[in-house]
Amino acid sequence: MTTTSSAATGARSGAIDAGRDFADVTGSDASLRRFLHGLPGVDQVGAEARAAVLGTRSIKTSAKAQAIDLAISMVDLTTLEGMDTPGKVRALSAKAMRPDPADQSCPAAAAVCVYADMVATARQVLGDSGVNVAAVATAFPSGRAALGVKLADTRDAVEAGADEIDMVIDRGAFLSGRYLQVFEEIVATREACARPDGRSAHLKVICETGELQTYDNVRRVSWLAMMAGAHFIKTSTGKVQPAATLPVTLVMLEAVRDFREATGQMVGVKPAGGIRTSKDAIKYLVMVNEVAGADWLRPAWFRFGASTLLNDLLMQRTRMRTGRYSGPDYVTLD
Repeated sequence: MTTTSSAATGARSGAIDAGRDFADVTGSDASLRRFLHGLPGVDQVGAEARAAVLGTRSIKTSAKAQAIDLAISMVDLTTLEGMDTPGKVRALSAKAMRPDPADQSCPAAAAVCVYADMVATARQVLGDSGVNVAAVATAFPSGRAALGVKLADTRDAVEAGADEIDMVIDRGAFLSGRYLQVFEEIVATREACARPDGRSAHLKVICETGELQTYDNVRRVSWLAMMAGAHFIKTSTGKVQPAATLPVTLVMLEAVRDFREATGQMVGVKPAGGIRTSKDAIKYLVMVNEVAGADWLRPAWFRFGASTLLNDLLMQRTRMRTGRYSGPDYVTLD
């Protein structure tokens, strides 16, 4: 990625008044552009260097065991393939509730993430277990559809029982500078997450950072999504490379930290795609603690979008508990 500014990464938005609601900057493309392009720029070299340093931090054995359990509890166990079947979704949902059937102390995953037509199947298995059902929506993964289609997609998933909606933004609109269009689509999607009982599915906004070209754009789209009401900002669909990276997640963590300083509101972060090992997951947890703070070290505020990460976490957990690695048939293949 390149950058359009030489300002140091980590610079806080000091000119933003604490507690403001941003209504004055979201009324037009021109005002939104002025605000977003007025955010501190990202020093590409600085961001990548800091991410690299944080990625080398080591933690002690007891802390590592706690980190592995925490990471398990943060996994959105995901299957988003055209060949998904009800049987696969049922098996994945059962695994999310009891990742290690032989060890009842193993925490459950945070959610199962599926296409909207599989929500009812996952809901049937998960029930009131506490593991959420997340559904991708809004013409995932491209986001290329009419707004009415995107909103119908969202409502169908919510009506089927989704607790969380992972929407994709229109990256073409964003890269063309049509910021207000993207903002209004996020607002409309959040409204479509409402349920008749007054509760609302949480909205995760997928930015597809691998297509955004610059770290400055990652910071801008993060702020845009948060101002529009996102409960989470998410790196990627997992269908585009590069997907989640440590530097991109660093920029997003800085954004949620600064947004809370400006508004008092917390927003979660979800890196997704390409996170496969316990070692990788722990690097992200160290970064969360160092950049955003310990308040984000909970499944309510940080998630991993992954399909294979859970298996490695389980095998590392077994090794730490028993002193030996489990065989390859110890965990299910997802």
